[in-house]
Amino acid sequence: MTRPTLIVVTGPPGSGKTTLAHALARAIRCPAISRDEIREGFVRTHGSGAGAPGDAIAKRVYAAFFDTLELLLGNDVTLVAEAAFQHKLWAPRLEPLLKSICIRTILCRVDSGLARARIARRIEEDPGRARFHPDGELLASIDRGKTSFDAYDPLRLDVPTLPVDTTGGYHPAFEEIVAFVHA
Repeated sequence: MTRPTLIVVTGPPGSGKTTLAHALARAIRCPAISRDEIREGFVRTHGSGAGAPGDAIAKRVYAAFFDTLELLLGNDVTLVAEAAFQHKLWAPRLEPLLKSICIRTILCRVDSGLARARIARRIEEDPGRARFHPDGELLASIDRGKTSFDAYDPLRLDVPTLPVDTTGGYHPAFEEIVAFVHA
């Protein structure tokens, strides 16, 4: 029996998840489902601001993200799912799926200085992003020492997992990441 594959691309903010997830989805020809893009659609619909992590918007987006994954996977659609969720948010929604789908996890990593610089660059290059995402609050929290990239708790399921350093391109190389997905 053929089962759909869920390719989870995760890691802390600024680690290169979105760029890798979309490139990977194009390379293997499947949809990419991005938590941030669902958030943008939600905010666009409701006209509300970005809010804070864990607020009512975040909870609705979390539910919509996983409902979308379950709908597509339940219809035998292989897909890439991208989000900065930590283990405690990923695991409860993915563990029940383990018997019916294949999961491969790609854990994006980068040093905290580069991650912070990437987030700052996103804010600078796209001032309208602030309406949809609390990146400014995240940077302020990091700068006050209240948040740390090192505190990110990655998904820990008994599934194939590939750490990918995104510091300057991809290590391992993109072709090896694609081969990991197909293995």
